[in-house]
Amino acid sequence: MISRRLLRVKVLQLLYAYYKNQDRTIAKAEKELFFSIGKAYDLYHYLLLLIVELAFVSEKKIETAKAKIIPTQEDLNPNTRFIDNKVIRQLAENIQLNSYAESNTITWTDQEDYIRLLFDKLVNSDLYIDYMNAENNSYQDDKKFVEKFFLTLVAADEDFYSLMEEKSIYWNDEIEFIISMVIKTIKGLKENDDQHTSIMSLFKDDEDEDYVKTLFRKAVVNHTEHVEMIQKNTKNWDLERIAFMDILIMELALTELKEFPNVPVKVSFNEYLEIAKFYSTSNSSNFINGILDKLVKELKENGKVKKVGRGLVGEV
Repeated sequence: MISRRLLRVKVLQLLYAYYKNQDRTIAKAEKELFFSIGKAYDLYHYLLLLIVELAFVSEKKIETAKAKIIPTQEDLNPNTRFIDNKVIRQLAENIQLNSYAESNTITWTDQEDYIRLLFDKLVNSDLYIDYMNAENNSYQDDKKFVEKFFLTLVAADEDFYSLMEEKSIYWNDEIEFIISMVIKTIKGLKENDDQHTSIMSLFKDDEDEDYVKTLFRKAVVNHTEHVEMIQKNTKNWDLERIAFMDILIMELALTELKEFPNVPVKVSFNEYLEIAKFYSTSNSSNFINGILDKLVKELKENGKVKKVGRGLVGEV
């Protein structure tokens, strides 16, 4: 589930904390790194359960209305399309989702005020009104509604962002990415899926887990060598005046270029330039672009970049 882009960002953040912490060890930092990655997976489950919680609130409101001393015709014959949404029911009954939520104490029961606020926003939205009054009532219609709920309502809800950032400092920079993973999960559901259907795993495969571990460890181990390379290629710059984050980004780029023969040079180069746009100064991307270009040429000349795999042999 966690993309390589997010894994790179996680390593960058923990590398920064590692060098800023006087009481640092690789083992302790690595443990913190995987804890941070795990929190992203927690957020994924929180989001999937959010629409389930809203449907539960709607169901309780319908039951309360029916129990009135003098219920109206609308109370007795409510529109149940939302609580009958087949995709929401699939999520509510999913064993993997519920097991993880129970094991990691992921619940919305302690956020009644926010759930009530979001429910009001939902039922008053054009998305909800159009869905409840539409003539068609297919599985695909249910799926599109859930997708749009996350894409248009949750993704634009400042109250949601504030709440999540309060709940965990690890979620400041990754909410939008996790929302995209939730939408991808919804898109992948099928009408005949049952409660045993798997949702996304934390890592795509064992290779991704090894990737993040190696990237962090090798960056730390080769720190001195990489700083010297950077310093040699920034002769007109005082190293102390270069933003520390820029140095770390270039260190990670060097590490990836050298340690991962199956990752194309262009991919590593572009990924760290994109990360620099968000995590360093406004001029960092252009600066890092120029320095990395020199560093890549130096690595190639010294035979330290060796790429293997389909389409990669001979890349350098």
